[in-house]
Amino acid sequence: MARAPAFACTACGAVHAKWSGRCEACGAWNTLVEDVPMTHRAPARGSGAPRGRRTMALSDLGADEPPPPRERSGIAEFDRVLGGGLVRGSAILLGGDPGIGKSTLLLQAGAAFARAGLAALYVSGEEATAQIRLRAQRLGLTDAPLRLGAETALDTVLSTLDAERPDLAVIDSVQTMWLEGIGAAPGSVAQVRAVAQEAVAFAKRRGTAVILVGHVTKEGQIAGPMVVEHLVDCVLYFEGERGHQFRLLRAVKNRFGPTGEIGVFEMTGTGLAEVPNPSALFLSERGQPAPGAAVFAGIEGTRPMLAELQALVAPSGLSQPRRTVVGLDPGRLAMILAVLEARCGIPFAGLDVFLNVAGGLRIAEPAADLAVAAALLSAREDVALPSDMVFFGEIGLSGALRPVAQAENRLKEAAKLGFTSAVAPPRSAAAAVPGIAVRETPDLAGLVGDMFGAG
Repeated sequence: MARAPAFACTACGAVHAKWSGRCEACGAWNTLVEDVPMTHRAPARGSGAPRGRRTMALSDLGADEPPPPRERSGIAEFDRVLGGGLVRGSAILLGGDPGIGKSTLLLQAGAAFARAGLAALYVSGEEATAQIRLRAQRLGLTDAPLRLGAETALDTVLSTLDAERPDLAVIDSVQTMWLEGIGAAPGSVAQVRAVAQEAVAFAKRRGTAVILVGHVTKEGQIAGPMVVEHLVDCVLYFEGERGHQFRLLRAVKNRFGPTGEIGVFEMTGTGLAEVPNPSALFLSERGQPAPGAAVFAGIEGTRPMLAELQALVAPSGLSQPRRTVVGLDPGRLAMILAVLEARCGIPFAGLDVFLNVAGGLRIAEPAADLAVAAALLSAREDVALPSDMVFFGEIGLSGALRPVAQAENRLKEAAKLGFTSAVAPPRSAAAAVPGIAVRETPDLAGLVGDMFGAG
């Protein structure tokens, strides 16, 4: 009996019984394409598909099993995000905006692993080997024993990997690869899902670490079905603003290490350079104290990091004043403005509000609320905050400040960079470190009264 056609959304992966112009799951327009079933394709040669029944091995929770060995590249920031190094047989998915430096990062990482003694192979479906060599010359990597290949047929790629038996294989990118027997174009939902499944199966079967490069949508999510992110062991995002030289490698999923860990790089004329002390770099361009600037002591993954928040408040001639945010969640800004007006009596009606995180950093931590409020009040009152003061704390809808995790690590990082005082929620003084005085503030009204003489 013929199978009724199904249609999958290329934005979110939701499957629909019939085509329509708009996906009911995510609301995207013109993203539904026909989904070809995987059963239309025979299993790949050597995939080990069973012909008869067999049983699986079982073990106890208390079984003594050593942790998987890791291979280090020598690029400390890259190894840090992976959880301490590369695990053989793992599948890694790297996503990022076009032109952000994904291929440069992986070419440098592949060359570093090759120099460390691993058999590494780089396969590109987007560039010819001559183009890759030109980039390698610019990066000074021509002496690295990294093998190159240019191919888009995944069957050919896997056959080559079967013959070469590398320790590491980079496939750039998953959207350009295609499998014979899947009646869909490269980059479609069916092809991306099938390519990812075959690549992950090969990694587990041969013990080869496979790094897949993924394109992203305009919303910043990896293009294709969400099942791809579930299949792999590690999902990394390479982030940054085109106008800034800083790049962040962030782990949003990692079965072999902490989630949320970041590595910081600086884009230079000779490639990506590590930034071992990002706090000092992000604050290096600070000048004299100016209204609207506040330093936030945050935590990214397991790493404490200081960042400068900049606010500008100006009279607006519009019926609806502007609310422009770069590097933070606009919803948090709207909440903080509402709390300032409702709990502290400080209105922002008729005022344009601009908020920016210096250096192109993106902050998702609620602990930045207090620094945002301090920057907004400083800009509105045209009063500069002390240059040796940091802020951290989450603001509730009642205006109360909630304690945040790892207060001691935040204060240690601030003290290391020369800051001498901190404004923090209650119960933060217990984590005080020598050289930095902690001013506990129970609520937002207390901050307004202590620092701006109002409230």
